[in-house]
Amino acid sequence: MQTIVTLTMNPTIDKSATVSRVAAGRKLRCELPRHEPGGGGVNVSRAIGRLGGESLALYPAGGALGQMLERLLDQEKVPHSPVSIQGMTRENLTIFDQSTDEQFRFGMPGPTLTEEEWQACLDELVELDPRPDYVVGSGSLPPGTPEDFYARVARRVREMGGRAIVDTSEGPLQAAAEEGVYLLKPNMRELGQLAGHKLGDESTQEAVAKDLVESGQAEVIVVSLGAAGALLASREGLVRFRAPTVPIRSKIGAGDSMVAAIVLALVRGQAVEEAVRLGVAAGAAAVMTPGTELCRREDTERLYERMLVGVE
Repeated sequence: MQTIVTLTMNPTIDKSATVSRVAAGRKLRCELPRHEPGGGGVNVSRAIGRLGGESLALYPAGGALGQMLERLLDQEKVPHSPVSIQGMTRENLTIFDQSTDEQFRFGMPGPTLTEEEWQACLDELVELDPRPDYVVGSGSLPPGTPEDFYARVARRVREMGGRAIVDTSEGPLQAAAEEGVYLLKPNMRELGQLAGHKLGDESTQEAVAKDLVESGQAEVIVVSLGAAGALLASREGLVRFRAPTVPIRSKIGAGDSMVAAIVLALVRGQAVEEAVRLGVAAGAAAVMTPGTELCRREDTERLYERMLVGVE
């Protein structure tokens, strides 16, 4: 049985609440807030669990919010391994304006990690037994963590005989690509960052993704295109997937749900093309859910079947 580990260097408590109307200068009375585990890899592990799979979530945690994060993951029955740090785990805030149906998202930078702390996370990964077949490095890096951290992860994973999947942005994304990984999942903006220029039409997008594969920066590129679906580039060629049309309630968690479905399908032996098709279905399923909720298994499977029969 193949195994999955997710690595989240900047986990968070996602706090969300609703107000009747957002207005400057007024005391805004919120409804009872909701607290959920968050951060890229943590959400990938949570979504894997919702889809019927299992993974180990590895992350640094500190302070009262770090303890809350551990409790919340326990409640969701997500296997996890926290690495203790001195700083306080961050908390992000999402406010929903009922009058406009708009979301206001406030992301915090996270605690500054010492070299000993971020190195401990890397050591924990390397020392895992059994060694993971897939390692998903996802999300932003907290202050103090070197920009090439995901590149270091990719190097260690390759030495361990596994495959690294990276979903991040800017400098950490560029460094990971230069090291070479199994799979990168940029969005259009991030694909432009890798190319060093803004992307124009579809042919330009495809050329950039193809070049990244041919240059060895990734064996597989999955470009998330939002409502337009996804673009897959691999040695086998280019494939575009149209996303199913669904009612949009919240776009939060769509990318993490996509990654979760892709890696879960891969460990179950599905081909890359089918894994990405399931990923697109999971991303679409996530936007159907309110707030910071991730994809639901029944929605994902139903949308995947719709994609297979060509309804959409």
